[in-house]
Amino acid sequence: MKKYILISIALALPLAMQAQNIEQVLQNIEQNNKELQSQAQLTKAQKMENRTGNNLSDPTVSYSSFYKNGAGVGHGTETVVSQGFDFPTQYITRYKQASLANEAVDKQYMVARRDILLQAKLLCLDLILLNQTYELLEIRMKNANELQEMYERRLQAGDANALEVNKVKMETMNVRTEVAQNNAAHRSALQSLLAMNGNQPLEFSSNTYPQVEVIRDYNKLRDEVIASDLDLQALGYATRAAEKQVSVDKQNWLPKLTAGFRRNTDSEMSMNGFVIGGSIPLFSNRKKVQIAKAQAVSAQLIQEDAQLEKENELMALFNEIKQLEEAMEAYDVPLMHRSLDLLKQALEEGQISLIEYFVEAEMVYKNLQAYMQLENQYQKVMANIYKNEL
Repeated sequence: MKKYILISIALALPLAMQAQNIEQVLQNIEQNNKELQSQAQLTKAQKMENRTGNNLSDPTVSYSSFYKNGAGVGHGTETVVSQGFDFPTQYITRYKQASLANEAVDKQYMVARRDILLQAKLLCLDLILLNQTYELLEIRMKNANELQEMYERRLQAGDANALEVNKVKMETMNVRTEVAQNNAAHRSALQSLLAMNGNQPLEFSSNTYPQVEVIRDYNKLRDEVIASDLDLQALGYATRAAEKQVSVDKQNWLPKLTAGFRRNTDSEMSMNGFVIGGSIPLFSNRKKVQIAKAQAVSAQLIQEDAQLEKENELMALFNEIKQLEEAMEAYDVPLMHRSLDLLKQALEEGQISLIEYFVEAEMVYKNLQAYMQLENQYQKVMANIYKNEL
């Protein structure tokens, strides 16, 4: 029966935490990850900045004081309060452009979130492999200890020689070395996972992988993955925002309007009136439409190139999945575990020598480790394929 090895990252907790699965670990990291929190604030700032381009210009206030020349005494003042504004259609167009730009910013945040959670999930998958490896090493250690005790008794009884005992001791030392290496890798992966969680305590306990659905139809997979790809969605909104910017710059040729209040006074009387004016952007908008069109074309080409790259990457991952499935099917894991039991029984009954046992057992252990590596690689490829579902 498989054992579950407890993996804990905790800082002096008074009570034991409930074991978490991968989904719960990712939820904690999404909440506590400092990089993701920073990205959320940056996204908020970028969205507000995109909206500022559609604000009204600042109102202006001016005051003038003037005097008459000559013998007569006279003094007058002039006060002007005015507000500049664009044609209403420009505000509508800029609002639509900013909305598209903000959608692109939101998708970029989702890309950052996805990449962080994918990195965390890959760490969890590595921890599962390390747990399985530790479990296998425990079996090897148990067998080595039992063999050492058996051959030390045989040596005392004269049924074994010192070389055989030393061979068993060497196996014990080798297993202990592998256990130490596995533990070091385990601590490193745990520390990385803890750092991604903002150094908040986590507890992850699993040595089995999550179930994944076998991929059979590549065309169906491609349609699903390309439609849900966050990178392509972000580029799509960026392209639409660039296209809408062309409309914004075209309307920038419209005159800028000014309206306000004016008050003139002198020693004899005062007058109130209105100020209406405007400016024609003959020079400030030169070549901006051409620039916007070129940027829109560039954004469209970048999106098309990115989609081609995504499809090629997906095809490579699909081919890798099929190769891994074929390789995994070649291994009969229950048979290998039964072989270990039979080898030990044959050694105890004297049917095979110690050297034969170690040669055969080492081959079985290597095959088990190779299968575990294949299974881990398979899970990682599947995680990359479905990363946009995180």
